[in-house]
Amino acid sequence: MAHVIAVAGKGGVGKTTLCGMLIQYLCEKKKGPVLAVDADANSNLNEVLGVEVDTTLGDVREEIAHAEMAAKSPIPAGMSKADYAEVRFEDALAEEDDYDLLVMGRTQGKGCYCFVNGLLQAQLAKYQKNYPYIVVDNEAGMEHISRGILPSMETAILVSDCSRRGVQAVGRIAELIKECDMKPSRVGLIINRAPKAELNPGILEEIQNQGLDLIGVVPQDEAVYEYDCDGKPTVTLPEDNPMRKAAFEIFDKLGL
Repeated sequence: MAHVIAVAGKGGVGKTTLCGMLIQYLCEKKKGPVLAVDADANSNLNEVLGVEVDTTLGDVREEIAHAEMAAKSPIPAGMSKADYAEVRFEDALAEEDDYDLLVMGRTQGKGCYCFVNGLLQAQLAKYQKNYPYIVVDNEAGMEHISRGILPSMETAILVSDCSRRGVQAVGRIAELIKECDMKPSRVGLIINRAPKAELNPGILEEIQNQGLDLIGVVPQDEAVYEYDCDGKPTVTLPEDNPMRKAAFEIFDKLGL
């Protein structure tokens, strides 16, 4: 069964960049194949990885949920919804050399998605058997895991910038994990974009107040900003890049 690693944090803290680094780390350590799941409604993990995505699972859910009301149903005559869903879910899987990427996307309509979500849950349960690791880039609410659509996680990585508000936000996510009875074996905090990779006493105090397990600090890095501005995949940063080196050292400590 796959080791599921969920990465979560509020928007704008570099969560997706670190998630991409984690996928790259696992692939370089020959831990693959890895299934990368972009479960954030603001999907951009594919840009960090440099992968083109044509179809999201949200697109497929929309298509199937509204097939009966469409002027011309996309489901071929004689094919069940379940069989058609399996084919289309496979279409949404972007396959790379060492990892595959699924983008959850969002649903736009007002229809009932319970049936389609059930099909999706069953499909992901099949995928779980084929990968040693599943890395999930979550939104702060971790909706897809808390609803049981995605497999339950073994490791939760919470990402914050070096601000009190950011630390308080991941503190609330940690509480949500407890409330939803997700029971990961490890919940760790990474502070990202810290000037000189240092934290001041106030932030350290807030981390302690929130009862969070600090597993590492990643420095503010100008190259990451420049790559983002130029539209370059962050995973193509050189091996001696300070941000990349710090992230990989943290992942080493996790013993993945």
